[in-house]
Amino acid sequence: MTITPSNMFTEQNVVLSGSHTHSGPAGFFQYLLFEVTSLGHIEQSTEAFVNGIVESIEQANANLQPGTIKVGVGNVNEGNINRSPTSYLLNPESERNEYTHDTEQEMTVLRMEDLNGDPFGMVSWYPVHLTSMNFSNLLINSDNKGRASTLFEKQMRKAGETLGGKESFVGVFAQANLGDVSPRTNGPICIDSGRDCDDLTSTCGRFPRPDPTKCVGFGPGVDMFDSTDIIARRQLTTATDVFASASEEVTGSVGFIHQYVDMSKASVTLDDGSTVSTCKAGLGYSFAAGCTDGAGPPIFTQGTTNGTVFWDTIRDVIAQLVCKVQPTDEYYQCHRPKPVLLPTGYMDRPRPWHPEIVDVQMLKVGQLVIAAVPGEFSTMAGRRLRKTILNKAIEQGMPDNTKVVIAGLANVYTHYMTTNEEYEAQRYEAASTIFGPHTTRAYLQKFEELMGVWANGDVGSMDPGPSPEYSPQSQSPIAPRPAVDEVPAGVSFGDVMDDANATYVAGDVARVTFYGANPRHNMKLGSTYLEVQQKVTGLWKTIFTDADWETKFTWWEKNTTAPTDITLMDTLFDLIAYLTGKRFDIRKALEMEEKGEFPMTSGDGNEGLLKTMEQAGLLRNEPRVDSNSQKLSLSVESYVSIEWQIPEDAVGIYRIVYHGDSKAPGGRVTPFSGYSKEFMVEAPTGSGYSVENAGA
Repeated sequence: MTITPSNMFTEQNVVLSGSHTHSGPAGFFQYLLFEVTSLGHIEQSTEAFVNGIVESIEQANANLQPGTIKVGVGNVNEGNINRSPTSYLLNPESERNEYTHDTEQEMTVLRMEDLNGDPFGMVSWYPVHLTSMNFSNLLINSDNKGRASTLFEKQMRKAGETLGGKESFVGVFAQANLGDVSPRTNGPICIDSGRDCDDLTSTCGRFPRPDPTKCVGFGPGVDMFDSTDIIARRQLTTATDVFASASEEVTGSVGFIHQYVDMSKASVTLDDGSTVSTCKAGLGYSFAAGCTDGAGPPIFTQGTTNGTVFWDTIRDVIAQLVCKVQPTDEYYQCHRPKPVLLPTGYMDRPRPWHPEIVDVQMLKVGQLVIAAVPGEFSTMAGRRLRKTILNKAIEQGMPDNTKVVIAGLANVYTHYMTTNEEYEAQRYEAASTIFGPHTTRAYLQKFEELMGVWANGDVGSMDPGPSPEYSPQSQSPIAPRPAVDEVPAGVSFGDVMDDANATYVAGDVARVTFYGANPRHNMKLGSTYLEVQQKVTGLWKTIFTDADWETKFTWWEKNTTAPTDITLMDTLFDLIAYLTGKRFDIRKALEMEEKGEFPMTSGDGNEGLLKTMEQAGLLRNEPRVDSNSQKLSLSVESYVSIEWQIPEDAVGIYRIVYHGDSKAPGGRVTPFSGYSKEFMVEAPTGSGYSVENAGA
């Protein structure tokens, strides 16, 4: 990062904490496991993230001013539930009795104001997954926390500020220990019968085919858009109230401490004084099962503590293909009772599939300590971490009013961190605790150690730890890059296919379809793909953009539909085929296993395993295709649909505008715009609104 010549911002004092929307773009992480769903690296996603983050830091730095920070705490009403309550109950009763709920209800809020007392920023921490939007959603969005942020910033607008995302006020709804926390507050239910799901496995139906895909969490709204809005507004209500009433001033010094840690072999001291180690990364069977916020294929279930010969064989095939060194028996024993499905700590062809070196970091702002964690701590694991840091801080001389918040999913992502008791149950979160059963204890001891170093003033002499490898040149784009765009003869880019109606009533949805182009040609950083404009005294004024909840932007290619039956296993073996030139037919393997015809040859390091799979017709050579050459000679016709959910108070004359960029043969990209016809929005009967008082 080169923000200033002096490089005042580094990995030491910058925390990148994600809200963790499950409806975001992929392909921006250098570790291969996280690029399975995007079929490798997506350069446009990466550039948009990097440029946006750097620009936001530059803007913040340019707008530095003297001011005060106040802190307050309040409870969110019905903002989350625990999606693995049976695992939570495995924690000691005495510990559970310290808390009234099996999820955190508390939101910590910072109010930032200038020396005149005028507010200009808000940061809040509260744990809840951004899974209000379900698997059927194909639109990029920021889910409940993003919705809450836009609502807060909207209510803090100053005179003349009218567009979402362009406000001077910044409202942040940050993530905390969300590991086992769901926004689907009605809880899970069997969608085929209406009965309760099995408590331990989150499945529906009986042996031998209990089905996790039928056990789905719902609520609190009538659909995913309504649910997102409701959970957003519940967070908004608490943040607004605490922000208004916050009176405790944050005072004292500002500081930071950071160390890289190799979590594949971190030493851990147990209660009896003995020493154990964390494990090289590995994902368990129940990782593939998913959870009630989104299940995986029905062949896996949560709570699996014993593997099968079939899937152990598949695991060994994967290891033979993408591991330079084969996993050892000691490795698999290290993870027990987790049966490892993907030995990602050994998967290193052509580059690592999971990180080993992680950031352990804390920031101090007066009496507030922000613990940046590289993943998703469960509720109880997070409570233990906060208590450990708080006790050590006070022991080392920090004031009694010290507060500790967790900044989740920070700097690097390593899935989940459960307590060792929760780990025994091997539900989704435990199976995704990639460094084994002692992961959380390792973090607790490391954060406690760093707090001691920090308090003693020894930060400058502290070992920075082993630096992670950064290898952008090894990124593997697999999905074809955007093709050349085309339109039918006599048509121009941006022309309207299906226009708006002449008249709408407030509350309707206006929809316009244009001849479009691939939106990846221009990621519109700081700009927009669409505008809803209102005619005011004869001039067009933009009132909504793609930053607003009321609008939807959908792009699709001619004669293509989004696949509905592709699973994580399918895309995993697609990725492996591209990387290795070896195609394993997982669908055929499942069919053979169903018929009792699969060659059950399991065993670590079995040199004849791949040969056996080839003889069975399950493994074949597949020539690699250079993604840079794909679609270069092709042209694609595509379309864009823009929807506007018309607000109840919208009255007047409007139009919808589409901004796109088309790519010509040779690669030249040209911007264009398209416009719907003008249309009238009338007030609902009896509302009192009129076109005249709308200023048209």
